[in-house]
Amino acid sequence: MTEVRPPAAPSAALWERDEELAAIAEAVDVLCADRHSPGTLLVLRGEAGLGKTALLAETRRIAEQRGCTVWSARGGETLRTVPFNVVRQLLQPALVSMLPEEAREYLGDWYGIAGPALGIADPGDGQADPQGVCEGLVAAVRRLARRDWPLVLLIDDAHWADQETLYWLAAFAERLADLSVLVVVARRPGEITGVSARHLDAVAEAAGRPVTSLSALTPEAAAGLTRATLGETADAAFCREVWAVTGGNPYETVELLAKVQDSELEPVEAHAGELRELNRSARGGGLVARLEELGIDATRFAWAAAILGDGITVGLVAQLATLGHEEAVRCAERLRGARILTVRDPASAGPDELEFVHPLIATAVYNSIPDALRRAMHGIAARIVTDSGRGAAAAARHLLEVHPDDEELVWQLREAAREHLAVGAPDAARRCLERALEEPPRPEVHAHVLHELGSATFLTAPARTIGHLRTALGMPGLDGERRVDAVIRLSQALLHNDQMEEAVRTVEAEAARMPAGPTRMRLQAVQFMWEGVHAGESLTPGRSERLAELAATCTGRDNAERALLILRGFDAMMRGENAEEIVETCDRALVNGRLAPGLGWTDNEWGVELLLMLASSYAYTDRLDRAEALYSEALQAYDTAGWGGGHLVLAHAYVGLAHRRRGRLEAAENSLRESLRLAERVGRGLPLYWTATCNLVDTLLARGHVDEAWAMAERHGFAPPYPSTVVLPDPRSVRGRLLLAVGRTKEGVNELEAAEKAAAARGHHHPVHVFAAADLARALATEDPARAARLAVDLRRRAERLGTDTAIGEALRVAAALETGQRAVRLAGQAVTYLESSPCQYEHAAARIEYGVLARSAPDLERGVALARSCGADGLVERARTELATGAGLR
Repeated sequence: MTEVRPPAAPSAALWERDEELAAIAEAVDVLCADRHSPGTLLVLRGEAGLGKTALLAETRRIAEQRGCTVWSARGGETLRTVPFNVVRQLLQPALVSMLPEEAREYLGDWYGIAGPALGIADPGDGQADPQGVCEGLVAAVRRLARRDWPLVLLIDDAHWADQETLYWLAAFAERLADLSVLVVVARRPGEITGVSARHLDAVAEAAGRPVTSLSALTPEAAAGLTRATLGETADAAFCREVWAVTGGNPYETVELLAKVQDSELEPVEAHAGELRELNRSARGGGLVARLEELGIDATRFAWAAAILGDGITVGLVAQLATLGHEEAVRCAERLRGARILTVRDPASAGPDELEFVHPLIATAVYNSIPDALRRAMHGIAARIVTDSGRGAAAAARHLLEVHPDDEELVWQLREAAREHLAVGAPDAARRCLERALEEPPRPEVHAHVLHELGSATFLTAPARTIGHLRTALGMPGLDGERRVDAVIRLSQALLHNDQMEEAVRTVEAEAARMPAGPTRMRLQAVQFMWEGVHAGESLTPGRSERLAELAATCTGRDNAERALLILRGFDAMMRGENAEEIVETCDRALVNGRLAPGLGWTDNEWGVELLLMLASSYAYTDRLDRAEALYSEALQAYDTAGWGGGHLVLAHAYVGLAHRRRGRLEAAENSLRESLRLAERVGRGLPLYWTATCNLVDTLLARGHVDEAWAMAERHGFAPPYPSTVVLPDPRSVRGRLLLAVGRTKEGVNELEAAEKAAAARGHHHPVHVFAAADLARALATEDPARAARLAVDLRRRAERLGTDTAIGEALRVAAALETGQRAVRLAGQAVTYLESSPCQYEHAAARIEYGVLARSAPDLERGVALARSCGADGLVERARTELATGAGLR
């Protein structure tokens, strides 16, 4: 390694960074070469002081020379609890250049979703969905990036970025392939754990290239830097000691050499022994001592700046440090001269803003503040922020640090939590409410704080929600509708935590406490709903009979009655009762053919499960037009409202289910792949993950893509044990069909038998939802024809009880498959007749081809090919083509 200084290095911290600078220059060249080039993500990792910030500054210089737009942001150790802090910094240049109406027009539907998180729009009254807000931020940045190409985004100290920003960054990084933008992220190794660490790991994985790990300077480079700073007369022994004292850390080397210059120390071996003492004065306790030498006022100014963390101006610091303006100006000058503070880059901040020269200095100053004084200063800072009109959420990070002795603090923290929830930051809301509990709240308020805390943790930590809500319900103060809401929210958390029986018992016990009326009926409906989605045996004997009896008294005059009607319709559908009666019951739950006010897809009172039951009841009674309308309405509602996560997963999955039932297999596959992509973010093993996977496997089998279906099942864990909630279609039936398709016949038969047994135990006899009997009869046709025949007879009986064209046509297809000669032809012809009237075109295509084979009818085979091709059923097309090509006996 030579001692020659890099020719274009504007910063001493860029010594020995030739490879990193070359990679950055290449990435900028790629960005500028083509507006449609894929995006690039570079991750720089290194310990404090190794030059990450200098590399980002050089990236800015290179990019701006090439005419790029550069936006930058920086995490702060004391600012990690401020939601969306870093992404707001990042977008500031674009936002301040727009008038509010321009921003609204440019962001379109995403304005109301991402706007509150970015601080450019007022939040709504309810709780924003974090996934939806994240998607809105991704969309916002993508739109701005296209407008401002070529765009470079720089994020420094990402290890100290807020969790919400890291969530956005991980999602944005995944989608860089089709967006020409350069993102450079600098971070320290370690520093964080938990969710934020996982987000940062996801960012690194999305980079698609190795993370650049910065190393310390070599002795040769340290010597070169020393001589470049102090002159060529610096001798070798002195230079070696500079390297030994600093460990080759570029920042510490630069600071030490500056101290050498300040002290006018001659850089020779005789003075090398003084370097260690000089180095101590530049860091840690030595830095604090140096700060104290500047005087008490300068120390108070530095402390106040460390408390503020960002937005540091002389005026604001003067308020917090209780200094006069002129004295504050003098303190700022002294601190700048001592290389503790510096003027912040006006490209990423206000022209009068200050910042610490290095995060190591900011940390040392903050930690030097006596504990009691630090808490008191945070309290003053909170008051200054609140008095400025910026709201409780802006003051929250200071409120979190105040000593627990202020009764008013509980109200402020609850208000901050509400603001955080409204912009999609439930984790920030959780911190506020947990801090409020430390006061503690007054007895009459305590249960309400726990209730709010349970609501804040519901989306991210169901198990924690359970504890909070149980405690709240065991305390006085939670009455009326708030208590009922807490009970229902607790039951939902238990459901999502796979504690189905406890969910049911919780609402059952509360309903028993209530007098007859709408509130009791609402709780009863929730109990029936949870029992209805349970995949095991009925939790309460006689449930279906009691539900039918209660629903018979309902006219649909309010939403509690409408919910019971929907639940009755779904239960009757699952049991395979008469389709006309099921549809009539479901229709009574609508108002002029539409969902009633308060029962919409984004209304929180009842949840998504109830409406999915309604739509699925229509889907499996051959009313696919109504089912499709409801599923599509759900998807549009969630897109418009910015609801992501589980809601969007289910919406795409059930839109896919509707396409599958219609026979639009390619469209079904596309919807289900999107559902599964989103489900991966929410978490494996959840019922919604099963819904996406089960339907995708079923669709791939229908298309004839057996190998792909098997690979999908293996990759996504589509195998026992099955979820405790109902999935449509029945996953055991789909798994059995898959095993038969790949030639594992014995395992397939066993799985189908288990599916039949489990469905019978639950009273689920719908022949299309649980199609195990149909596939089992075909599988046993040769091995056990008598049993196969009994299954076919029972299947036809169930189909005729349901009475839909699809169910009867499918039963006739099975019957034809078990027969020979003219009887088989006659049954196959009857199946075609029924399925021709069915909305399920795939089944119609399959029946037409089977009839064509049995009847040796080329016209029917050709028509079957046309139907199968329109469905995207490649397997059916191939079978029919083979028959036509053979042509033996065709007429």
